[in-house]
Amino acid sequence: MKKIVIKVEMPCDRCRSKALSLVAAAGGVLSVALAGDARDQVVVVGDGVDPVRLAGALRRKVGPAEILQLASQAKDEGAGGSNAPAPAPGAPAQYAPPTAWHYYQYPPPVSAVCEPPAAGYEDSICSIM
Repeated sequence: MKKIVIKVEMPCDRCRSKALSLVAAAGGVLSVALAGDARDQVVVVGDGVDPVRLAGALRRKVGPAEILQLASQAKDEGAGGSNAPAPAPGAPAQYAPPTAWHYYQYPPPVSAVCEPPAAGYEDSICSIM
């Protein structure tokens, strides 16, 4: 989960309401709140929220906005969280190809592991050639 704090110029209550409804309608947002002494900061908590797009939408619809803070929050481990270890930093991500392909997409290349020929055989055992 991400916690994002965005400072937005909101001079009136109508602007605050507009900013809150705009942020709440974004995909992946779990909660939205106002913060700061002047109530000029929007605090967003959610999964899969893009802070750059969110700030851009606030700039277009409400007024000048800047991202103040990005933070990751740890999920509650006692609430049925998975105990799978996190991948090491710099480790390649596991890729699972999609099951369906569109006509304009090319399927991924097929990788084959060929073994050297066994003793007494002249041809390779590799079946893809």
